[in-house]
Amino acid sequence: MVARAQGKEKGLVMGKVTTISWTDHTFSPWWGCQRVAPECERCYAEAFAKRTGLKWGPQAERRFFGNKHWEAPLRWNEAAAFANVRKRVFCSSMADVFEDRDELYPWREKLWALIERTPWLDWLLLTKRPENISKMVPWPMAPPNVWLGTSGGTQKTADRNLEHLLSGIAAPVLFLSAEPLLELISVERWVLGIEPGCSKLGWVIAGAESGPKARPMDDEWVRALRNECSFADVPFFFKQRVDMRGNKLPEPELDGVVWNQFPKRSR
Repeated sequence: MVARAQGKEKGLVMGKVTTISWTDHTFSPWWGCQRVAPECERCYAEAFAKRTGLKWGPQAERRFFGNKHWEAPLRWNEAAAFANVRKRVFCSSMADVFEDRDELYPWREKLWALIERTPWLDWLLLTKRPENISKMVPWPMAPPNVWLGTSGGTQKTADRNLEHLLSGIAAPVLFLSAEPLLELISVERWVLGIEPGCSKLGWVIAGAESGPKARPMDDEWVRALRNECSFADVPFFFKQRVDMRGNKLPEPELDGVVWNQFPKRSR
């Protein structure tokens, strides 16, 4: 049996309100995922889902939603068009759009149709499985309102995922989320665009892990990423620091500057 639920119009479900500083909305076409890398060890989405009774992992059901949930982005698009201001949608905070499970295919098709109906929304598709992008999207290149991103808070994960992302289909923005940032990593060859057969990385987000037992982050790791991005003229976004208990601190500064840069859409 497939788990189903009706979403509420706030928080992580419908994304009308979000505390994620680099997006305007969040939208998850379903809930549920499984761990694939060290960065997943203390996944906030898994912890939140379990509090709602949803199990996590390869054997667990994914939770799907009804029409009310899917109508929300249409309203956001209408409001953005009326205001003549583009809005960003992080998809998906409670799942991975490119997880390879048979029951997800019809819901992914529904997502592609929704993206095409919402041209005033820039959809930020962030995945830990960039190797699946080319075989799962219906487009030879991403539409103008689709940004493609991958996660990587360790050097091993970042290199693996960026090679898949940057050698895949073209998109207006290709980005890395180094969150949680767990060690000193370098993205120099990716932001300079010197890796053969790969596009240039167009945006980097970094931030600390939050929540109980959060693993520590060193500002020097953030500074190194910022410096590589600045040298390559690639926008950099420093999302968050946390205190000793893993609680998020106010908007972080690095060397006296709030680094909240966004990319310009390439097309």
